[in-house]
Amino acid sequence: MKKTLTLMAVALMMCATTVAKELKVLVVKTSPAVQNVEAQTKVRDVLRLKPGVKKVEANFSAQQVLVTYDADKTDQKKLIAALKKAGYEATVVSNGEKQTPVDGTSGATKQASTDGTSGASKQKK
Repeated sequence: MKKTLTLMAVALMMCATTVAKELKVLVVKTSPAVQNVEAQTKVRDVLRLKPGVKKVEANFSAQQVLVTYDADKTDQKKLIAALKKAGYEATVVSNGEKQTPVDGTSGATKQASTDGTSGASKQKK
């Protein structure tokens, strides 16, 4: 009985290591810059169609696009080619292992202000 449980545990561990994917993050600056929701949607849709792309984030203020992808299914050159086909020249800012998002938060993308304010703090009267 103990041998069977041990063999099952070893088999499960072997399966888990073969299924683990190497996710990488590519951060690019685009030209023209992704500065509005329409451009963000276009870039997101183009990149999401590529096999292996897991997540696409756009940071308006930093003018960067962050792509999390499975390195076994695609690579940096294919992602940049997809952007070029969509009309965007891409300059690589970083390409490597899983990193924090470009806006430094836990995963939320930075969006343009929808309330029309400039973000300046209100003064007390």
